[in-house]
Formats: sequence, structure tokens, C-alpha cells
Amino acid sequence: MKACLSYFLTQFSSHPLILIMIVTFLESLALLGLILPGIVLMATLGTLIGSGKVSLYTAWSVSVLTCSIGDYLSYYIGWKCKNWIYKISIFQKNIIFFNKIKNILNKYSMMTILLGKLIGPTRPIIPMMAGMLSIPIKKFIFPSLISCIIWPILYFMPGIFTGAIIHHFNYTKNFLSTKYLILITIIIVLILLIIWFIRKNNKIYKICKKLK
Repeated sequence: MKACLSYFLTQFSSHPLILIMIVTFLESLALLGLILPGIVLMATLGTLIGSGKVSLYTAWSVSVLTCSIGDYLSYYIGWKCKNWIYKISIFQKNIIFFNKIKNILNKYSMMTILLGKLIGPTRPIIPMMAGMLSIPIKKFIFPSLISCIIWPILYFMPGIFTGAIIHHFNYTKNFLSTKYLILITIIIVLILLIIWFIRKNNKIYKICKKLK
């Protein structure tokens, strides 16, 4: 698995934007995202952004797009192929986990979609399960989009800082210019507000605990 990932990253290293699109799409795709080391891959892609090989805003934009495509395709797969999915071995072996997500989705559909997409193990499962449960598409689109905006930058960030610091000092100074510092500050504030809101709201806190 590691050898395949190494080969994959090497082959596409000269085309970082294509690599980012492929990884963020596969990370969001039903079931397949479960076998990919999401945190490692996204942090590695973040170093490409931090080293200046690809623009932060371009990478973020395409990530939101490909993540959304992966989500909506997963929703469609769940809705269209639910009878087959119930029978496959990976589903049967993890039936307790899937039933847990199913119960939470039935109770708090929109909030579970939003929060579940930000948590590694549930990210590629939530959209598919939403489709399997026939949750109305209008209840799925908005929380899915919001999560697709937050998730990539959240997972890119460690790699971005690492890449900026390691590669060259001049780029690091440029990266930490006013416009980037404003963006980073906004992201940090949003994350802190989300954490505070989750802690204060008992219902949301319960959802997060159940998804772990």
C-alpha cells in the first residue's frame, strides 16, 4: 500500500493540481475513502501548497469542487445501489459501525452530514448512508457543501506550514504576508467557534461523541 502511494505521489508530483483533485475526490468517495490514509495524504499535498508549487486559493477551490463531486456521487451510489451495498463484505463486517451512523443520521440528518464529513472514518461513509436512507437531497446539499469548504483547508494546513518553512525562507515570508495571515486567522477563529459551539450545544456534542 505504501509503495503504491509513493509511486502515485511521485508520478503526479509534477502536476500538483491534478494530484490534489484526484486525492480529494477519492477521499470523499463512498467506501474507497476508508482505505486511504487521508490525514497523511492531505498533509503531504499541503506541503506542495506551502512550497509554492500550487496556489493556495486554486488548490482550495478545486478541492471544494472535487470533494463535492465525490459527495454527490456517493449519495447517488447509496441511493441507487443500497440493496447491493447491504450485502458486500465490508458492510457486513462493520455492521455495528454502519448502524450507528444510520441511527444518528435518522435523528440529526443535516448536522450529522456537516460534522461527520470532518471526521476521518465517517467522511466517505456519511454521503453514501444519506443516499441509502433516502434523506432528501435538499437536506444533503447545504451541509455537504459547507463541510467540503472547511475540510480541505483544515487537513492541508499542517502540510502548508511545513512546506513553507522547509523549502525556502523567502517564500515563507511571502506566505506569511498580510493576506495569508488574515485568511489563517479567520480559519483559526472559525475552528475555535465551531469547537465552542459544539461544546455548548448538548445535541451537537452528543452527535460528535457518537461519531467517534
